[in-house]
Amino acid sequence: MFNSFGKPFPFGMVMEKPLNSFLAKKIFTAENLPTTTSTEELQSFLKKLYPLTGDKELIRLGPKGDGGYLLPDDLNGIQACFSPGIGFSSEFERDCAQRGMKVFLADKSVNGPISEHELFYFTKKYIGAESNDDFMTLDDWVYSSLPETNSDLLLQIDIEGFEYEVFQSISEHLMRRFRIIVAEFHELNQLWVNSFFKIAAGVFGKILQTHTSVHIHPNNHAGVIQRNGIDIPQVMEFSFIRNDRIDNYSHQKTFPNPLDYDNNPFSASLVLPKCWYKNV
Repeated sequence: MFNSFGKPFPFGMVMEKPLNSFLAKKIFTAENLPTTTSTEELQSFLKKLYPLTGDKELIRLGPKGDGGYLLPDDLNGIQACFSPGIGFSSEFERDCAQRGMKVFLADKSVNGPISEHELFYFTKKYIGAESNDDFMTLDDWVYSSLPETNSDLLLQIDIEGFEYEVFQSISEHLMRRFRIIVAEFHELNQLWVNSFFKIAAGVFGKILQTHTSVHIHPNNHAGVIQRNGIDIPQVMEFSFIRNDRIDNYSHQKTFPNPLDYDNNPFSASLVLPKCWYKNV
């Protein structure tokens, strides 16, 4: 989702401290993208993310378009949703609130969410790798918002490239509190560049220690890099469920899901490439 949290940063924003991230150093285009990650490394990485299906069907929260996401129908008992980055729609957050969740939103660049709800709680800060006047870590945000609970939570994160350093900084204890994680990952075409691949592989590896991939949806706002028989959409939405919440699982083999919709109705549809799921 292209929202007020990100454009034009992380690439154009002036920050107090440079990002400790490949993304802040160089962005390659399809024309000058070097190939320094081996095909074998990349294929092994993709296999670890093959979505599984269990005994909980996927449902859609949010609009039929940008800002809507598929996640497992396992929301009962989740106390709160944490959603950094304010977009052009608050329908996903409103759907969470309608199910009784408290919804915590954060974004330094705006003065509040697009719409209001009695269960919305807004903080005027960015979410990042450290806490200061402009940023706060996800751990600090969660534990200052819900200081006396240890309940299950939902994380929906779309912050235009900052997601990598945010996941790097999350504590293991907090990771295990998120029953469901829905995250949009950016600049995935850079996976061919080994310096970025190592960052991304570390982040996804951290998530997969506690969670299982259950859905992937490419964002058709951006294109696809095709190389060595591997197609990599530049931006994709991933849905994860905590490992203890999935039973009787098998690989998902049909994409798109009937509940999937294009993010951008004016761009060509983009179907998840077959290299991202087990299709045989």
